[in-house]
Amino acid sequence: MNPILSAHGITKRFPGVVALRDVSFDLRPGEIHALCGENGAGKSTLIKLLSGIYPHGSYDGELKIDERPVQFASIADAGRAGLSVIYQELALVDGMTVAENIFLGDEPSKSGKKGWLGSLIDWPRIYREAREVIDRFNVKIDPAAQCTQLGVGQKQLVEIIKALRKNSRILILDEPTAALAEHEVQVLLAILRDLRQRGIACIYISHKLEEVFAIADRITVLRDGSSVVTLDTASTNKAEVIRHMVGREITDLFPRRSSGRQSEKMALQVENLHVTDARTGKAALHDISFSLRRGEVLGIGGLMGAGRTELLMHLFGAWGKRSAGKVTLNGCELPFLPPAEVIHRGLALVSEDRRRYGLILKESIGFNLSLSSLGSIAGFIDSNREFKTNTRVFDSLRIKAPNLEAAVGKLSGGNQQKVVLGKALLSEPQVIFLDEPTRGIDVGAKLEIYELINRLTDDGKAVVLVSSELPELIGMSDRILMLREGRIGGVFNRAEATQERLMTAALSAAP
Repeated sequence: MNPILSAHGITKRFPGVVALRDVSFDLRPGEIHALCGENGAGKSTLIKLLSGIYPHGSYDGELKIDERPVQFASIADAGRAGLSVIYQELALVDGMTVAENIFLGDEPSKSGKKGWLGSLIDWPRIYREAREVIDRFNVKIDPAAQCTQLGVGQKQLVEIIKALRKNSRILILDEPTAALAEHEVQVLLAILRDLRQRGIACIYISHKLEEVFAIADRITVLRDGSSVVTLDTASTNKAEVIRHMVGREITDLFPRRSSGRQSEKMALQVENLHVTDARTGKAALHDISFSLRRGEVLGIGGLMGAGRTELLMHLFGAWGKRSAGKVTLNGCELPFLPPAEVIHRGLALVSEDRRRYGLILKESIGFNLSLSSLGSIAGFIDSNREFKTNTRVFDSLRIKAPNLEAAVGKLSGGNQQKVVLGKALLSEPQVIFLDEPTRGIDVGAKLEIYELINRLTDDGKAVVLVSSELPELIGMSDRILMLREGRIGGVFNRAEATQERLMTAALSAAP
């Protein structure tokens, strides 16, 4: 079968860096072809090249569609050739409705009717056809809903529907399930299987190897900017793919070691906490109680909308209104305070949305690392001390960048996450909240974060780990608390936790 898309000898250079080196692969009609590799392996660069963001002439090598050379000068050129991309970072306009976003840039007009701004948009048709395409893909989203009201997972589904509506022949999906709950993942995979039956070809980029093996026909591995190998999914396994990705064997994906410094001394206690959404006045968290010891990792799980992020954001002082309950941090009562004061009292948060809440993308790595610890260098900032401190963190976290002056927005997802972690750790917290810290990063970077968690607990720090991945919760937590609709569904010791028991608790909260 002749390929619908092929890349031959693709090399892409940036000043001082070779991002892609002689990359070759092909995509067959009706095939789902996975691209796997560590952060910084070149996947994002390859996507931008295929989609016309990096135009022909800015790279060496050749692209072909239907065995004919193509020279994309823009995203529009790639779109006209039948290629659509769904990026990991969301690109919806929050002030618009779901239907308006789905048709943005392709709005149908009322025939023959003109306004002072040109053709009048056929709004009834937009909402009617948006409903039709949403129903076609079995997604429960109101086309009239404002996108600002949607959760991250629902926004991701809107992005996917927007691309699928164009009936593209080639669909590239960059970490499409990174923000999706398990049932939404299954909806997406069902959509992709249906597209495969209709002959649409997909390039599927994901760090979740379970999904890759569930959906992909072939797997191409990138490492250090080069295409290492292409494997038939049916004839390989996860261990082989990981070995090609990282260049070595990994025998333990979740290297949690119980801290020798775990004690009965409490770092954090939450008693009968009730929180309302300050914007709507509706109750959001109900009667939440838990404790966290020094040297311990407490995992928190639950389906999307269960209240995991809201709980962390409230305790950090960034969300909600406390209507009842008591919080004790390091032996002292913690009222609802602004985040700066909470940080000062010894609690740090690594937020779920690192690009929105964790980083100033246009600024340098060094600038971002210092943000939470400016008190130690405030007044007239001691630039020499700041540089030494940042360099120590930069080196210890093995951030892959030329130097501290590199713009953080240009880093891979895994290295951006390391900067967010470094910024939090420089505030010298005793309690660290990690909200989805490994979302959208590769196996190697995950292992580094897991080892960092081990080091933190070895030092007597206490960690709260929120994750949507049940194997990660079970593998890296000493105890696990499951939430459902703002209530506790169950609490489990590591030895008694199974995926089945955790899901049961997530689906049926205790009264």
